[in-house]
Amino acid sequence: MITQEQLKQCIERQVALKKYLDIDNKKIEVEEEELRTHVPDFWEHPKEAQAQMKKIKDIQAWIDGYTEIEKAVGELQLAWDFIKEGLVDEAEIETMYNDLIGKIEALELRNMLRREEDKMGVVLKINSGAGGTESQDWASMLMRMYLRYCEKHGYKTSIANILDGDEAGIKSCTINVEGDMAYGYLKSENGVHRLVRVSPYNAQGKRMTSFASVFVTPLVDDTIEVKVDPALLSWDTFRSGGAGGQNVNKVESGVRLRYQFTDPYTGEQEEILIENTETRDQPKNKENAMRQLRSILYDKELQHRLQEQAKVEAGKMKIEWGSQIRSYVFDDRRVKDHRTNFQTSDVNGVMDGDIDDFIKAYLMEFAAVES
Repeated sequence: MITQEQLKQCIERQVALKKYLDIDNKKIEVEEEELRTHVPDFWEHPKEAQAQMKKIKDIQAWIDGYTEIEKAVGELQLAWDFIKEGLVDEAEIETMYNDLIGKIEALELRNMLRREEDKMGVVLKINSGAGGTESQDWASMLMRMYLRYCEKHGYKTSIANILDGDEAGIKSCTINVEGDMAYGYLKSENGVHRLVRVSPYNAQGKRMTSFASVFVTPLVDDTIEVKVDPALLSWDTFRSGGAGGQNVNKVESGVRLRYQFTDPYTGEQEEILIENTETRDQPKNKENAMRQLRSILYDKELQHRLQEQAKVEAGKMKIEWGSQIRSYVFDDRRVKDHRTNFQTSDVNGVMDGDIDDFIKAYLMEFAAVES
């Protein structure tokens, strides 16, 4: 049974959210932005029209989230009054309270993601570390974890490229994730992930340590302007391997993009290499590869603009001891994040995509600093 004080705190948090989110002004803003869509030639410029519709949708999402909480608070207050008359039982109120707290915390957390790129999608790349089959298997386990996380949150995913391991698992993969605030949440996963377990690939049954790196960059869309110099581009085509039928293996549908990039701030030169085998359509794969390139270039500029070079360098750590952000120790049934010290014993849940608590702990500690 919840207390009167707990009910009071819910009401206070609802009122605070209305103030922080400036809900009254957001309602006016939505009306004003919707008026812009009523002009006769609105859809004659599809790119600008889509950007406008997305802007309205983003603002409305804040209003809808708050309205849902406001309604739930009202229902909880009503149920609290009814319990005295025996019309509602304690278990029902407890369920309503827990559901309300979850909604409040979700919106409070979302409110912490204020940066321009937070609302974008994600290019998520996983690379296996040294260690052969064991680390390649670990990379494939991480890929499954993130795909399950995205599935649970309604994010759309597509595997842009995947390189299978020698015996099992994967050497690397690139996943495009599209959905509301995907980058804002998944940016916390950037870094090295360490696995400790009794390896099924070791005949002696020894405890093994493996590493895999996760790189997270914002996935840009057509509304983001990114300059790409065609003179610095070159293309190769190749036959895609793996599943996909005879067409994939016989037709050179896979594309390899090379871009000779020079950092305008440091003068450092590097070749950006992107492979895409997402579809059997070579032009479509080229389009997807270009989108990834634009995402990478956007992220590079973003890091400079926000003066986060130190964090970028931290993201380039070697895949080895001492550089991991999180450890997954299967035998001890423990997953621990070394940045926040948050840990859980629900190893199976984590590997099944239940990483919200890790993301929340990271954002609670670092989102205010990043904003």
